[in-house]
Amino acid sequence: MNTRLVSMLFAAFLLLCSAASFAGEYEDGVAAYNRGDYKTALALFTKAANKGDAKAQNNLGAMYDKGQGVPQDYNQAASLYLQAAEQGDAVAQNNLGLMYDKGEGVLQDYKQAVSWYRKAAEQGLVPAHNNLGVMYDKGQGVPQDYNQAASWYRRAADQGDAEAQYNLGLMYNDGRGVPQDYKQAVSWFRKAADQGDAKAQYNLGLMYYYGHAAPKDYVEALKWITIAAAYSTEKETRDHIARNRDIVANKMTPAQIAEAQKLAREWKKK
Repeated sequence: MNTRLVSMLFAAFLLLCSAASFAGEYEDGVAAYNRGDYKTALALFTKAANKGDAKAQNNLGAMYDKGQGVPQDYNQAASLYLQAAEQGDAVAQNNLGLMYDKGEGVLQDYKQAVSWYRKAAEQGLVPAHNNLGVMYDKGQGVPQDYNQAASWYRRAADQGDAEAQYNLGLMYNDGRGVPQDYKQAVSWFRKAADQGDAKAQYNLGLMYYYGHAAPKDYVEALKWITIAAAYSTEKETRDHIARNRDIVANKMTPAQIAEAQKLAREWKKK
């Protein structure tokens, strides 16, 4: 099992500026951030945050969290997320949940993580639905409950969240919280894979390799595993995928390998 949490740092990428937001400074800060001018963005978000703008507080927290335009400082990030979260900002609530989940800037506290994820989820924030699912899946901060995990994953997956689609695919593959169903696993892995999720792409390749839910298809298997190797951002994972890619290729003819590589090159993220 390799479930994953989802972070959504910048409110600007999720939500429109509220009427109460200090639009000029906040929006100008977002524009500066998007063009890579972190120094200006930091200054503008700081001004708006000091005036109580929750979205600016969240975004400023994200810059400290990621070390953009300022030395990375998890304590300052958590403090800013808290200010925004207490004003009801769902993105900040999810981000603060992540801080408690990972023990960054605050003492690790799974119950606090669950509490903040739940607040964000109750406002409809899709990544928080997935994150709650992970907590129920792992039994962190709540009693382990695969049924609840699958339910929360589905809420996010149905709204197009790739991480949740991947996680729900794992549930169907393993028969946790849902009846084991390889066809459903393939369906959800494919939805996530089509969005560029490397682990879903890899798992989809394995489903074709082993013939789960469909006849064995080494061309499709190699295609998806090749795509996964290209999209993976973690060296250890990428190396593991590459080794298995070679195992699959060793079972194929040169013509099949060429066809799989052609399909991989032609594939485009949806």
